[in-house]
Amino acid sequence: MEIIKSLTLNTLNDAKELIQKANVSQLKEIIGRAEALRVYAAQAKKGLEIQNQVAEIKLRAERRIGEKLEKEVKQGQRSDLLQDVTSLKELGIERIESHRWQAVASLPEKDFEKHIKEVKKSNEELTTVGVIRLARELQGKIKKKAPPLPAGKFNVIYADPPWKYNDDCREGAIQSGGATRHYPVMSIDELCKLDIPSSENSVLFLWVTSPLLEDSFKIINTWGFQYKTSFVWDKIKHNMGHYNSVRHEFLLICVKGSFTPQNPKLYDSVYSEEKKEHSRKPEKFYEIIETLYPNGRYLELFSRNKRTGWTMWGNEL
Repeated sequence: MEIIKSLTLNTLNDAKELIQKANVSQLKEIIGRAEALRVYAAQAKKGLEIQNQVAEIKLRAERRIGEKLEKEVKQGQRSDLLQDVTSLKELGIERIESHRWQAVASLPEKDFEKHIKEVKKSNEELTTVGVIRLARELQGKIKKKAPPLPAGKFNVIYADPPWKYNDDCREGAIQSGGATRHYPVMSIDELCKLDIPSSENSVLFLWVTSPLLEDSFKIINTWGFQYKTSFVWDKIKHNMGHYNSVRHEFLLICVKGSFTPQNPKLYDSVYSEEKKEHSRKPEKFYEIIETLYPNGRYLELFSRNKRTGWTMWGNEL
């Protein structure tokens, strides 16, 4: 694998042949070397054609390492493909790198090759972000559509919308494994257009993160509710953020008409529980809602699991 160490702008074709045979450590080295060459080509003004040539090498190596990680590490299996290791830490790979590389690998090979060809032909810049964006778009189309909203009216609505973030297609958002990595997202306008089957007098419990707090009020008002108060879920562990390390999420309580709690029990407004997999909310909040409104007709929007006594709606149910 001496070619990796001596990889230059004149030996890129040789590097392509190595990618399919390389192990994870060698692929990481190819990715690092290719990125360094890409930056050099850009700064030295070698032209977009040369930059894209190097970017293609990087992408092919990222796709290959993503395939290995998805197949082996995700399943917790030991394999010589990963040099007999079972964790990202042993591989010297950051989670954000793993997310990014597996996202590249998720794009079907036919679409991957077509994308590279079209971008180079159109004289545009070939990037990892562009490949991941395309992969997410295709996955969104493949995912089955949500069924029609349930008939009738409900006076207790619980919703965890698939929020679309403004920076989902930026490199940082993709590296941190944002929402688009897990499910098709919806814009504020798309959410506003939903005809929520709420009763004249009803309550809405709406999950929202800090970056979208202001935007959420457009949805609340469009759905016919007024904000009253909120719970804060302290996730204990920290997440990446642009201005701070975010460890909390809001559950907004909003009312249409007049619908105060049927049970006067007061819960602490802050609840602490360590987060689990992406977007999963603590079961405790079902208990809180059912205690406050023991006689409610419950509807959960964008649900993933069934719950006794509830009507559930969503495309991942």
